Amino acid sequence: MTEALLQALISGLAIGGAYALVALGFSITFTTTKTLNFAHGDFVSAGSFIGLSSLLLLSGAPLGSAIDALAVRGVDQVVAVLVAVAVMGALGALLYLSAVRPFAGKPGMAWVMSTIGFGIIVQSLGLAIWGPAPLKVPAPFGEDVIRVAGVGFRSQEILLIVTTLVVMAVFDWVMRRTMIGKAMRAVAHDRKVASLMGINVSAVMVGAFFVSTGLAGLAGYLIAPIASASLFIGLGIALKGFSGAILGGLTNPRGCVVGGFVLGILESLINLWQAQWREVLLFALVILVLAVRPNGLFGRAMVEKV
Repeated sequence: MTEALLQALISGLAIGGAYALVALGFSITFTTTKTLNFAHGDFVSAGSFIGLSSLLLLSGAPLGSAIDALAVRGVDQVVAVLVAVAVMGALGALLYLSAVRPFAGKPGMAWVMSTIGFGIIVQSLGLAIWGPAPLKVPAPFGEDVIRVAGVGFRSQEILLIVTTLVVMAVFDWVMRRTMIGKAMRAVAHDRKVASLMGINVSAVMVGAFFVSTGLAGLAGYLIAPIASASLFIGLGIALKGFSGAILGGLTNPRGCVVGGFVLGILESLINLWQAQWREVLLFALVILVLAVRPNGLFGRAMVEKV
């Protein structure tokens, strides 16, 4: 029983890492621009295929073909993940400029429909290029199961957990120790005052979407060796990631990461009991937390100044 719990813990932390990266992305755009990217799941899916396509091109294989992990060099994996992050980040910047900024500050929530429409375009282009079939992405350190004290786990699971923690640490350092981070915090606090202080508010907002969707691409690429690259997997990950952000507190980046990990662990533990109750219990928990703490476990109320 102890081995099963430890196995569930590792699996939960791994999938929770993907949720945490997505949750952090939601937090970045919400605190900075007061908007959310409802196409986030499509960026997760596209990120996995962009990374896979980069691997195929670097290895000389045609798009859509299978690729053997033994045929992939370590440097190719690094290049692929950087390309996935960069391309998704660039698409995120384009999303903000074309589908969010034109409606910012205007009555209504037209940006909600525009981000959904942008996501549909991304998914449709993905289907036209790669098709609907899922494809296997090779893990950088192989597919072998590592066993320690009877508990089995894959190297990709550890890589996903460690990468998420490193990303959180770097982001936390940037936000607290650098001028870019201070500018983002200033814009999040009051964009008008930030503009008067000489901060380029538009550039900060574009950067926020670039980082947010870049993290989505990173999550998609890292989860692909575990769950396969699929244009339909992103919706579930984005929904759980958003739930993790709500659970931890959408205005608190650290809380969002914690919420993503907690949701992943709970999901894995529930699978040990009755998998069919997983979604019911997870979202019941989110509703319960919102009923008791509307701003999440670590969030704080957003005060609008007039």
